[in-house]
Amino acid sequence: MSDKKKILVTGDRPTGNLHLGHYVGTLENRIKLQDSFDCYFLIADLHMLTTHQDRVAHLKDNIIELVVDWMSVGLDPNKSCFYLQSKIPEISELTVLLSMLCSVPRIQRIPTLKEKITSMNLNDNYSLGLLSYPVLMSSDILAFNASVVPVGEDQLSHVELTREIARRFNSTYKNLLVEPDPMISKVSRLVGTDGQGKMSKSLNNSIYLSDPEKVVKKKVMKMFTDPNRTSADIPGKVEGNPLFIYHDIFNSNLAELEEFKDRYKRGKIGDVEVKDSLVRNINNFLDPIRQKRSEILRNKSEILDIIIEGSKRAREATRKNLELIKEAMSLNFK
Repeated sequence: MSDKKKILVTGDRPTGNLHLGHYVGTLENRIKLQDSFDCYFLIADLHMLTTHQDRVAHLKDNIIELVVDWMSVGLDPNKSCFYLQSKIPEISELTVLLSMLCSVPRIQRIPTLKEKITSMNLNDNYSLGLLSYPVLMSSDILAFNASVVPVGEDQLSHVELTREIARRFNSTYKNLLVEPDPMISKVSRLVGTDGQGKMSKSLNNSIYLSDPEKVVKKKVMKMFTDPNRTSADIPGKVEGNPLFIYHDIFNSNLAELEEFKDRYKRGKIGDVEVKDSLVRNINNFLDPIRQKRSEILRNKSEILDIIIEGSKRAREATRKNLELIKEAMSLNFK
């Protein structure tokens, strides 16, 4: 990691194994970015508690699995910093300080917060932790003075809030905080295998990076397609069809793909043939990831060392920034 490179912060919550949607939406981009940015990859265990506070029994295992998934796709702890959020108390302290610069109504306008509250049927019965998680996200970024944050379009509001907080801090105290720029993913969401919204662990519509070949086949063969197509000789719809959305991403044989689309539109091919091809293509994509995963798991103890050492590096970086922030706020009484 070089001081000359711009700092980038992004991460995932340790709520279970990562899936193809994570790869398409964020991981593929991170693999490229780690060579041109100082990347800090966050294991967001505090964020996990905002919605899964009662599901901590397997938290340590989930943290390790998350890092294994990262490394199996090509994220490199020698190029980037992998760190555990709860190991960086400076982030939590900064969240308290930054919360003084943000009103409750402003937080309540964050679209993803409203979506979480609605999807969990919380009404007004949500925790202070959930309400304040957008400020915690801002602290994740501003603690490192990161200048770049890779996000999907649904997360843009969080970066804008972070920029607002940075501006308010700079105008109120001292010009210290960088206003980060969003880096929007080309494909922010991958539709689930059921065709209902994005691929999600909670919706049971995911193909995981760790899924064996037989599991992939089972999930693909059950995949939602064109509901109006009850037999192979009925012309089918390609646009918006999950089967072809996946083919567009994972099938590198463009001639075969165009043939499938043409025959599908004319009612000259069955779903099974198209799905069989998709099974092969997804498994071909996952094979090197599975192989790398097996190699990593043979040295599982190294994962803990990577997390501990990365957290130490991250804490040192945030400690220096927090000292400057507290000094600007006259919180350096001696």
